[in-house]
Amino acid sequence: MTKVILVLSFVSFFADISSEMLYPIMPVFLASIGFGALGIGALEAMAKLIAGLGKSWFGSLSDQLDRRLPFVRIGYLLSALAKPVMGLLPYASIVFAARSVDRVGKGMRGSARDAMLVAASKPADRGKVFGFHRGMDTLGAVVGPILALIYLQYRPEDYASIFIIAFAPGLVGVALTFTLPRETPVPTSTGPIRPLKGIFAFWRKASPQYRRILLGILLFALLNSTDMLLLLRAADAGLSPAEVIGAYILYNLVYATLSLPFGILSDRIGFRTVYLISVLVFATCYLGMGLATAQWMIWGIFILYGVFTAANEGTSKPWLSLHIPKETRATGLGLAGFLDMVCLALASLLAGLGWEISSGSALFIGVGSLAFFAFFLLLFIFPTQPKTP
Repeated sequence: MTKVILVLSFVSFFADISSEMLYPIMPVFLASIGFGALGIGALEAMAKLIAGLGKSWFGSLSDQLDRRLPFVRIGYLLSALAKPVMGLLPYASIVFAARSVDRVGKGMRGSARDAMLVAASKPADRGKVFGFHRGMDTLGAVVGPILALIYLQYRPEDYASIFIIAFAPGLVGVALTFTLPRETPVPTSTGPIRPLKGIFAFWRKASPQYRRILLGILLFALLNSTDMLLLLRAADAGLSPAEVIGAYILYNLVYATLSLPFGILSDRIGFRTVYLISVLVFATCYLGMGLATAQWMIWGIFILYGVFTAANEGTSKPWLSLHIPKETRATGLGLAGFLDMVCLALASLLAGLGWEISSGSALFIGVGSLAFFAFFLLLFIFPTQPKTP
């Protein structure tokens, strides 16, 4: 592992401690200030759209300027600064605004960081590199909720203070970005900087393999709504707030543990195979969540959901990167991230609406059934993957 890979992985580790201290308490916190299931779905839909648009726009801008570090640094800083605002001013409109700034930061850094990871890896070990980075990122998602859980043992229901505390690890992550090697940019364009034009230019030249992989990923994303609804379903099934956080910690522990092994496996048997396996696991999780009648079942499903995420999250980016030219790497990954987020946002909004109209149980059974059907569609949509040299 090179210095760039290690530093970026530790930056993500601290940033995720900051973010994931908040994520498992977010549904309860939002409910306390007036959000229902539909409101939570709408908030997460908005957040995903902003992050996705940022990935595409800033990814293209990063390619045209041939700069990565400024986007990474400023992106992490914006996300760190947004978190305490939600705790200090817990009003619906302020939370919407702060969450938006947080997601702008995520969109700004995402494509540039991923391009740096691709540049620091070889095609033969790209799955391993992304798996390691994802594992470190998710390890932060284990530590964060544990810290939140410990705090709530002493200060029950003091959710607002956790948002303020979360600022500290986020700031550590920002500081670490200043240990990355300096860049020597060679801009790819001598004319005006036009990110939108760069995005359209990339799409016109995109390979058929890139387009087919992206089509399959987007189809599945239409089913994969916000994980906050999983936490809401766990609470609905009788888990206490502390138990919901515990289940989320367990999920992330499985996710972090298996990310690197699945990355190595994808290098050996192909990204296509691992991605398809993840879709089957997802379908099983959602059906199980809808049919669960006991709390132990919920705990088991969170373990299995960690298996799904480990297999799925570290697969799409390195797979797509194999079909993106070096000079448009951030643009290609950013465009995929944007379209993926649009579909995830739509899925979150529809899932929240479906919950309000019917019930959480019916929603998960329906989505799980559709995911099994999607698996067979993806068998035909995804191109076969030649062995990585």
